[in-house]
Amino acid sequence: MAEGERQPPPESLEEIPPATQNFIIPKKEIHTVPDMGKWKRSQAYADYIGFILTLNEGVKGKKLTFEYKVSEAIEKLVALLNTLDRWIDETPPVDQPSRFGNKAYRTWYGKLDEEAENLVATVVPTHLAAAVPEVAVYLKESVGNSTRIDYGTGHEAAFAAFLCCLCKIGVLRVDDQIAIVFKVFNRYLEVMRKLQKTYRMEPAGSQGVWGLDDFQFLPFIWGSSQLIDHPYLEPRHFVDEKAVNENHEDYMFLECILFITE
Repeated sequence: MAEGERQPPPESLEEIPPATQNFIIPKKEIHTVPDMGKWKRSQAYADYIGFILTLNEGVKGKKLTFEYKVSEAIEKLVALLNTLDRWIDETPPVDQPSRFGNKAYRTWYGKLDEEAENLVATVVPTHLAAAVPEVAVYLKESVGNSTRIDYGTGHEAAFAAFLCCLCKIGVLRVDDQIAIVFKVFNRYLEVMRKLQKTYRMEPAGSQGVWGLDDFQFLPFIWGSSQLIDHPYLEPRHFVDEKAVNENHEDYMFLECILFITE
């Protein structure tokens, strides 16, 4: 993470890749409170926040059923997530005394740990193959912790970083904005919910009454953007069972509310 003067976030997802790119295996850099200041002053932070805000603007006022372009890269990412989903079916929970944290999750995660680079290689073009080991780390970090068998907003943030990396190297383009949220991220949410329910995963870093959802955060940001200028849905409807049931297939925010009520 570079210190010093930070560049403003890009106005779009599309950037011209530099002539030469150097890739490194990511490692944990935030260990203490002062490290957070270093992170917030970094170019990586500006790029990450800029990525989230750009997507936020892209889905503003749009339903999940809105028609949008689906590129080959988007299809490949959905196929990757479908593979993770299939592995859940192939790895049923085991009988154990503890109700939470089913140990079969570690078997499932072991498959991802072993195959992550191969999965990412199906999305990244061969001329960018050098990026695969770096990008794959973010994918592995996005599905929960295999030691604690928990999942939380930090893992979700890693998936957003995974998608941001794919934008930075040019795999995803500016016209993929809506599909990134509505097709890829929404499919990711479905797979993560299946993981949570199948393996009874604990929430990582629960905020109790201070957090609406112990597992997810981004769908409330992008989901609220979807609802801007809605003709009749208002915050009071979020606790209205009828309104949630009738509109959850169109709005990410309400789909999250529905999942919480379950």
